[in-house]
Amino acid sequence: MKFIANLMDPGVDPASWAADREAEGWDVLAASDHYFLPIGGRARWFPHLWVTVSQMAAATSRVQLTSTFVNNLLRSPVEFVQASWSMQWVSGGRWQAGLGAGWNRAELEAVGLELPSPRQRADRYAEAVRVVRALFDDGRCALAGEYYSVDVPAMDGFADVERPALVGSVGGPRTIARVAPLLDRVELKASSAATRGGRTDHAAFAAIPRRHLVELVDRVRRVNEGAELTFYARCGTTHDPLARHLADLVDDEDALYHGLFGEPEAVADRLRGFAEYGFSHVDVSPTSAEAFAHFAPHLFG
Repeated sequence: MKFIANLMDPGVDPASWAADREAEGWDVLAASDHYFLPIGGRARWFPHLWVTVSQMAAATSRVQLTSTFVNNLLRSPVEFVQASWSMQWVSGGRWQAGLGAGWNRAELEAVGLELPSPRQRADRYAEAVRVVRALFDDGRCALAGEYYSVDVPAMDGFADVERPALVGSVGGPRTIARVAPLLDRVELKASSAATRGGRTDHAAFAAIPRRHLVELVDRVRRVNEGAELTFYARCGTTHDPLARHLADLVDDEDALYHGLFGEPEAVADRLRGFAEYGFSHVDVSPTSAEAFAHFAPHLFG
């Protein structure tokens, strides 16, 4: 099993953060795609994704790098392909191209955009992934869809660069049916119901049962038997107040996220346990930046 360290804190230096995580033994380093994030009742600029992962690439030599995820509501799928080929080139083949549907209502509305309905967002995401898949596989794409009209011819450039893996995040029936078949690695965001309204609903998050994850794995395997699977693990240690709050909410042993907020050794054991569901990767997304250093000795010691 491989563990992904997902940079969640916009206040840390990406280069030094990446060097520290590589030294601890993490397999993959990830960054998210936001304009800004609310921090303590205020908003804070989030470092630009492509700048951030470039810093990570320059500061490391071993770890794989990925995006969790490029926001499809903010970016063109053609730009995503261009940037992904560029990252694969400058990182020496360590890039995994992660594209997601987008979800944060407050962020979108602040910059004059609207959050589409869940159905529209899923369908737009599916079309974007079709564009990316064609450009990765064939080097060209002609698509006249509902959301994208693309006619990109075959072009020179990046001929000697190995195609990066295409990674996506799915949770609902439409994205599983239309997006998962096109992916090399599928991240199952079992908590997608808790963000469907454009914000995080902690009560809905805590109520997700373990059987939901089993059902998601089964649905994905029906449409893409060979893809690697990633579990999105929102987690934390008792050093952090938010993690303690979430630990109280998920006290039911049948809750999917039960045991993912607590002492580092116990949480690490729980993270490794997702291998039994068929996961090859776990996306470790903690409630505090300090958690990575707390988890590492128990995951890689």
